[in-house]
Amino acid sequence: MVLLFPVRVLLAGERRLMPIRPEYKWYYPVDWPQLSAMIRFERAKGRCETCGGPHGREIRHLGDGRWWDEDALTWRDGRGRGLPRLALAVDAVPVLRTKVVLATAHLDHDPTNNRPRNLKALCQRCHMIYDRPGHRRRRWLTLRMRKAIDDLFLGLYHG
Repeated sequence: MVLLFPVRVLLAGERRLMPIRPEYKWYYPVDWPQLSAMIRFERAKGRCETCGGPHGREIRHLGDGRWWDEDALTWRDGRGRGLPRLALAVDAVPVLRTKVVLATAHLDHDPTNNRPRNLKALCQRCHMIYDRPGHRRRRWLTLRMRKAIDDLFLGLYHG
């Protein structure tokens, strides 16, 4: 069986590419698209398991995690809890629009650990927040490596 990456997945009439980097493709199981779909759409019912954002729908939000739940006609916080009625000064607080896209996150960041308790359906905002410490570490390492290469070719870095 040949598995080509990025994987093309057809769900709910959409055709999307799964963002798996080529160097990591061999860590994922052959049935990853089906496993990911099961977590996102069967277990999580098409909603982010942290904030409750609905997959594939455009939501209104304030940029700080608060978003308008069209189904319940209420504002929700970044954890999906209903908020008391918000008094918004329309001119002071811009209401933004974003399309929610669910992805399956590995909670321990190990793509070979595909146990259901290690997988979580997250929207793009919640996924970025969850991965923030790892992104900071990689950014720090990238900057250190750039300085090392500069030192190697241009002399010691004094900046």
